[in-house]
Amino acid sequence: MEKTVILCVDDEKIILNSIKAQLKGNYGNSFLYETAESAVEALEIIDEIMMDLTVRLIIISDWLMPGIKGDEFLIKVHNKYPKTLKIMLTGQADSNSIEKSKKEASLYKCIRKPWIQSELFSCIDSGNTTN
Repeated sequence: MEKTVILCVDDEKIILNSIKAQLKGNYGNSFLYETAESAVEALEIIDEIMMDLTVRLIIISDWLMPGIKGDEFLIKVHNKYPKTLKIMLTGQADSNSIEKSKKEASLYKCIRKPWIQSELFSCIDSGNTTN
């Protein structure tokens, strides 16, 4: 049976906790939830998750993070796991980075911080059915 994991990537712990609480509040046990405070940490988690071939992955990533920025991170993920649903959640990304992510990482959607819960849920719901 296929399971879906939502991985939230943001260098701010308070943002990760907030997103995870909102997702759990809305979806309950429909998904598994993981968090990472950097792209490097996220890449390690993704490789571990994707060893299970029945897993479907949804990534919600910030753009402005130390080390690897969100667009570069999502491109790395896309090159290795192209079927992953990729959502950027950011208050900082410029339009060039977003366009680059759409072209090179097949970014599904970019949502601006502060986000509206219903917009995030609707994005996950529509992306999870189309991918």
